[in-house]
Amino acid sequence: MPQSDTLISVRDVELSFGPKIIQQNVSFDLKRGSIFAVMGGSGCGKSTLLKSMIGLLPPTTGQVLVGGEDYWAQNEHRRTQINHRFGVLFQSGALWSSMTVGENVALPLEMFTTQPPDVVRKLVEVKLGLVGMEQAIDLYPSEISGGMRKRAGLARAIALDPDILFFDEPSAGLDPITSARLDDLILTLRDGLGATIVIVSHELPSLFAIADDGIFLDARTHRPIAHGAPRTLRDTSSIPEVMAFMNRSSTIPTTDETKADRHV
Repeated sequence: MPQSDTLISVRDVELSFGPKIIQQNVSFDLKRGSIFAVMGGSGCGKSTLLKSMIGLLPPTTGQVLVGGEDYWAQNEHRRTQINHRFGVLFQSGALWSSMTVGENVALPLEMFTTQPPDVVRKLVEVKLGLVGMEQAIDLYPSEISGGMRKRAGLARAIALDPDILFFDEPSAGLDPITSARLDDLILTLRDGLGATIVIVSHELPSLFAIADDGIFLDARTHRPIAHGAPRTLRDTSSIPEVMAFMNRSSTIPTTDETKADRHV
């Protein structure tokens, strides 16, 4: 059978905490080889949606289909197997401070493979080499910069050769030059490893530079209100909230022309 171009399908997902609805009617497809951006202002539910996609938070209703399988309908053992397809870079890098960089990257290999220590060490060196961090293998997180911690976290995320990578605010707290270098690295990993990437971010330069598809979550209506590449939404959207976000405006346009139907 031919391989499907769709790796993940989110179908009519609602996310809520008790009576508080975070997002509802969320639907989109994640295409193989794409860099998909989850966009929106603070508090709109970007990271909450990411947690539902990586197995940390079940949706209130709806489905997250991974390779055609309803992720949240599977038993815990099967979900764990599916999780091996995922690599996650959390916002802070989330490195264990008591472990060296090399030990952090080795952790998933030690937990989920039966490779001997010498092979694990070689694999760690390879993964750190891919992100330009091989010289830091024996250093502790406190001994390296914020940008280096992000790259070390990325090396750990790709330790098990996942085909889907999730990044939560990868450029947060980084200076513009370091952020641009991280963008280049993400593109290199996509092209070199064939990975498909989901990126949660409000950093517009990064979104415009690397994302080729995306969804815009609205905090006021608790719904997605736009779908498309960030550059396309910037240049063509007539939705006031999207226009304000993409152009860093402090006010939302309210002309009659922009009061169109806001469904995705």
